Amino acid sequence: MTPLAKILARQIATTGPISVADFMAECLLHPDHGYYATRDPFGTSGDFTTAPEISQMFGELLGLALAQAWLDQGAPAPITLAELGPGRGTLMADILRATGRVPGFHAAARLHLVEASPVLRTAQAKSLAPHDVTHHDTVDTLPDAPLFLIANEFFDALPIRQFQRDGTGWRERQVGLEEGHLTFGLTAALPVRDLAHRLDDTRDGDLVEICPASPAIMAQVATRIEAQGGAALIIDYGDWRSGGDTFQAIAAHDHVDPLATPGTADLTAHVDFEALARSAAPLTPHLLTPQGLFLERLGITQRAQTLAANLSGDALEAHVKAHRRLTHPDEMGTLFKVLGLTRADAPDLPGLTRTPDQTGPA
Repeated sequence: MTPLAKILARQIATTGPISVADFMAECLLHPDHGYYATRDPFGTSGDFTTAPEISQMFGELLGLALAQAWLDQGAPAPITLAELGPGRGTLMADILRATGRVPGFHAAARLHLVEASPVLRTAQAKSLAPHDVTHHDTVDTLPDAPLFLIANEFFDALPIRQFQRDGTGWRERQVGLEEGHLTFGLTAALPVRDLAHRLDDTRDGDLVEICPASPAIMAQVATRIEAQGGAALIIDYGDWRSGGDTFQAIAAHDHVDPLATPGTADLTAHVDFEALARSAAPLTPHLLTPQGLFLERLGITQRAQTLAANLSGDALEAHVKAHRRLTHPDEMGTLFKVLGLTRADAPDLPGLTRTPDQTGPA
């Protein structure tokens, strides 16, 4: 057993089973043995690779989309340019490089990063030097100013609770002990107020996931954008509505048992974009759009062709593979989705669309 597994086993033996959310929180953020508190998990030498690590094109295009949204809203100044869960700082570094030629954007932008990991905060400061960076533990302390925010693979790492339908009630999935080993179990069936609306589209035995932390985060983002202006771009894997067991663990770029070695693997779950949009009221959600379609609308193929002109051999082959990985339906192109949020009176965001009578998936 890992050191964290022993701690959790003692806790469960003393006080009883814990929710999947509590298990995730301990595994990811325990101050001594948590996954994000003890390592840099990104890249080929880590456990997983995110879009910014695959190609600079991803961050460049997202940065230009944010800058265009800023221009479309009258180029306010100063603004809060914020990222939730910035990883190594690779995405923001690409955003800043791409927007360097947008007149006035850097002069207006104040850079704020929401990051809980001390290891990653150090990496971000290094990646983003010499830019001034303000770190935050939560979104609550972001400044009151027009907010232009990006969150790439942030919400998938927030702890989830899992519920299995039983009649008109729900049995919560928990982590307990069996013969000294961590194992999954279920509580007795009880009504769950937050899932009352899911009785219409589920049957007995169906599993539904909710993320307790996301409504408060989205409410904070919405309060700032509604009052001051701005936009939010949320990119993650998931769908418009939660359905089924999506809880997973990744180590060394492979799926592993989430209960086997707590604290040594990344734990994630698919994002319920409908819940995010509902929590961001009164902001207007743009149509949930597949990542590949979004990037094509922003011009990724043209950008890829421009970069390819100066490449050959292995570098060119890697570049072509990166473009495919970001956009192709068999890769990240349809698994990952993009949700845009603005005030109702703001122009449409680049690469996204909306109509007054339609929200949800494109």
